[in-house]
Amino acid sequence: MAHKFEYFDIAKELFSSPVYPGDPVPEKKPFKSIADGDSCNLTHLSMGSHCGTHLDAPKHFVPDGAGVSEIPLSKVIGMCKVVEAVGPVSPEQTAEWLFDGTSKLLIKGEILITPEAADMMASKGLELIGVEGQTVGADGTQQIIHCTLLEAEIVILEGLDLSQTKPGTYFLASQPLKMDGLDGSPVRPILIKL
Repeated sequence: MAHKFEYFDIAKELFSSPVYPGDPVPEKKPFKSIADGDSCNLTHLSMGSHCGTHLDAPKHFVPDGAGVSEIPLSKVIGMCKVVEAVGPVSPEQTAEWLFDGTSKLLIKGEILITPEAADMMASKGLELIGVEGQTVGADGTQQIIHCTLLEAEIVILEGLDLSQTKPGTYFLASQPLKMDGLDGSPVRPILIKL
């Protein structure tokens, strides 16, 4: 008997996604074109490592941190919890979400992770945190929050689209591209409702 699963594509389209201020804007241009007489179509891509829906590796803020190709797949694949919130995320709220041993957490809504919430995530052994915004933290707290999470080797997924999902438990697959030495990578994460 075949199982019927629900699949949710939680990535944003790369070229139409907002770009973090100052980051390279992704571009595509034909390198080969069948219309121009070439035997195939081939596209030249230019972009930053944190465009669209992407993953932050420890190397993003930790000088000797691991790059994307060194992240264990167990951290980006597995059961996860989707929760919904608005505004600043407190350590108490974080502890409530993680009380059951949740290791992968996706937060739906316009939220702001506070330094105290990041500390709680690190102390609870979280492996992955995902948000809909293009970054975690505000202008004055981004660096400390990234450092707290990435020094604890917590994978950060940014730029998610959770509009079609409801809070609950899902199977997550969010593998980065296998690129040696990079601080971040585009991903096309999916959620599966088992």
